Amino acid sequence: MSNLFAKKSLASLLREASSGEQNLKRTLGAGALVALGIGAIIGAGLFVRTAAASAEAAGPAVTLSFLVAAIGCAFAGLCYAEFAAMIPIAGSAYTYAYATMGEFVAWIIGWALIMEYALGAATVSIAWSEYFNKLLGGVVPYEWCHSPLESITNASGVVQSGIMNAPALIVLLIVTLLLIRGTHESAKVNAVIVFIKVSIVLVFIVIGWQFINPANYEPYMIPQGTLGHESWNKWGWGGVLGGAAIVFFAFIGFDAVSTAAQEAKNPSRDMPIGILGSLAVCTVLYILFAHVLTGVANWTEFKTAGKEASVAFAIEKYMIGYHWLAVAVTVAILAGFTSVILVMLMGQSRVFYSMSKDGLIPKVFSELHHKYHTPHKSNWILFFFVGAFAAFAPGSLAGDLTSFGTLLAFALVSAGVLIMRKVEPEHIRPFKTPLVPLVPILGIVICLGMILALDKFTLLTAFAWMLIGLLVYFGFGRNHSKLGNQ
Repeated sequence: MSNLFAKKSLASLLREASSGEQNLKRTLGAGALVALGIGAIIGAGLFVRTAAASAEAAGPAVTLSFLVAAIGCAFAGLCYAEFAAMIPIAGSAYTYAYATMGEFVAWIIGWALIMEYALGAATVSIAWSEYFNKLLGGVVPYEWCHSPLESITNASGVVQSGIMNAPALIVLLIVTLLLIRGTHESAKVNAVIVFIKVSIVLVFIVIGWQFINPANYEPYMIPQGTLGHESWNKWGWGGVLGGAAIVFFAFIGFDAVSTAAQEAKNPSRDMPIGILGSLAVCTVLYILFAHVLTGVANWTEFKTAGKEASVAFAIEKYMIGYHWLAVAVTVAILAGFTSVILVMLMGQSRVFYSMSKDGLIPKVFSELHHKYHTPHKSNWILFFFVGAFAAFAPGSLAGDLTSFGTLLAFALVSAGVLIMRKVEPEHIRPFKTPLVPLVPILGIVICLGMILALDKFTLLTAFAWMLIGLLVYFGFGRNHSKLGNQ
């Protein structure tokens, strides 16, 4: 039986990092890590959340909302960077929690990360299927791109029910095969995808700048009462903060970079660059994109027109002669979804790899391919788990569970920096989080505040998921823990 709060020493973690036996290959440089971060961050959030935040809370000041959300993410990002440089081990927040708060807390965060990575990948693959079918003009029949739990009544009055979401399953299979082939190869494909979607974002910014109507920025913040109610977070500076809460989730993903710490060539230097560099690049792109979008079309139009296709709506209506750009934006969204799926599945397999090496889940999750040195069995198990969800469950089922897992990880990593500074003050830190304890405390407060702001259904579902995790831990993990049985 293991001690619930037994901690892994830094010395043992560093031995694991330098051990050559059954280890992941160090093939990623700083550039590849930045690309991985951008791949995970820029998904549909940029194209969908921008218009939603503008219409529902911030107006043209959504640019400030992105800045506020980026600052909130930066607090957690700085804490991640310190840990990733100091403990270059796969597993991200799970590994950091094991070193600072003990096995039980590490298990909780490892289990919560399944919500971020696995359920996140499933939800994104369902959205990928929808956009892919739109791009093809609806060539995939309704039955084969929807869950059995979904149905519609067609123009003839006939009810159509889904059988399975085949495109979602296919994209998951392709990404899984790529991940098994190798991290280096996956990173190269991700870099190509990132180049495509960032190029399209930049083209929209450059061309759209010529169609900006300065009148759309007046007033810059939504005046009180404009939206028909007096809620503090729907106008003025309160609206900027309300918009920040909406766009915050467009930043989720940079933490996935830390799961690849054991595959970085020079983790002490490259990990902080990968985490903070990807966050900085995306912040600049987000602000410029939001400025152009709210300048081309008036923010009030996004309340009724466009919805998820808000960017395409603005192009079609105001940027005459650039229909091809609206199509390119759909391609960028698909590219964004693909790279997010790739990085999420990679991150989940690395968390499982670390948990398995510690004995908390079965050994099969840490077995590496004899040729490619990737956790291929874990990749296949994930494909069947995530694929079952994607093929047979509606995308709305995951709700904000992905956000819950992410925010919990952010808060615990921020707390871990405070604890590690106290218990290991002399340990070498290649990168140090500035302004400790202020930065970690702000990271904890902002992330816990975001968790409390989630709806009750999401919180209850997350609670039920965590209870299942406790049953697994006390039924298997605690009895098989390598640290507990030493």
